Formats: sequence, C-alpha cells, structure tokens
Amino acid sequence: MAQCVGSVPDVTTLSIETLSEGERQELTALGILSKSGEITPLTPRDPGARHHVAVQCRAISAPAVLNEAYDYAKPSSFSRGLRLDLGTFTLLLISGTASVDEEGRTIHPGDFRAQCWRTYRNITELLTSEGAYWNDIIRTTCYLRDIERDYKDFNEVRTMFFRWLGLDPLPASTGIQARLCREDLLVEIEAMALFKNKNNSEKS
Repeated sequence: MAQCVGSVPDVTTLSIETLSEGERQELTALGILSKSGEITPLTPRDPGARHHVAVQCRAISAPAVLNEAYDYAKPSSFSRGLRLDLGTFTLLLISGTASVDEEGRTIHPGDFRAQCWRTYRNITELLTSEGAYWNDIIRTTCYLRDIERDYKDFNEVRTMFFRWLGLDPLPASTGIQARLCREDLLVEIEAMALFKNKNNSEKS
C-alpha cells in the first residue's frame, strides 16, 4: 500500500479523549468508532455485490444526510452528483460536498476536523447510494478556506480515513484554497468514481 510521508497518526491510534464531540459523532456515524468508543475494523465488501443495474444519466442523492441544493430557501441549481453509464463502465461525478446536513444546515461550525469527517460521511452516502465505495474513487479536488492554517489537519484526517479504508492506490487529488459559499464552511470536496457496472461486466 502507498505510504504517506510524515508522522500522520493511524486511525487506530486515535485517542477518544482528544476528539471533539463533533469528531466523535462523525467517526461513529462513519462506522470507524463503535458506540462504546472502540475502533471498528472495516468489514470487507463484496465487489461483485456492490454495483447494480446502470442507466444512461441521472442525478444521485443521499437525502438521509444531505439535502438537495434546490431545496434551499434560495435554491442552488446543481445536483449533489451525477451518474453516467458509459458502456461497461459507470462514472459518478460528486459535486463539491461540505459539512451540511439533511436540512441544509452547516454542521460543526468552527470545528475543521469534524467538518472533514462530516464531508467524508456525506460523500460516502452519495457513493453507496449508487452501489459504489471509496475504492472506486479516482480523483478528488479539495477546497480549503484557509489552506495554510488547516492543511495539516486536513491531511491527517484524510490519511487516517484512507488508511482505515485500505485504499491502494490512493486517488489522484488537488488541494486548493478557496472562499466557499458560506463563511462557516471550512472545507469542500468534489470527487469522481469509476467502476464496471454489474450487468455488463458479467456478460464480458
């Protein structure tokens, strides 16, 4: 597996006492922490059972954790993601995703690390809604409001998450400083996933 430079802690070394309440909530929701505060081993997923029947192109969503952009009082005209079926392959385009809940509210204002975990949770739900997972991610673009202040924390959280997932190879990625759409959002991530769709791969 690809190794990261530096002394980024492994997720198994997390100390519950040092986590913010927001981090504990999101790590538990992601399944990394049990309700008793123990690190949960990742349950291997069956790649053959992960993908389902493809369609040409449609919006994707995860309403249990993330509202639709057009449901805001002032609607935003974009989908949370798109699914494109390209012959035997499916491409998921995940829009810029941040620490926002099913009501469209910012979650964990002022807590950068908890916002990272919630962002990963939201992207995870978008992926699994289409039968995909993080091992299908081929690229991410990561926007930080203050990259000089927050990049160290961002890289630690990302590395812990990707190590917990056992990703190898790691996705291609770009980090950018950007002013996000709300003052209280500190990080936003967009992603691309590519996988063989189940029916076509069974025929080939």
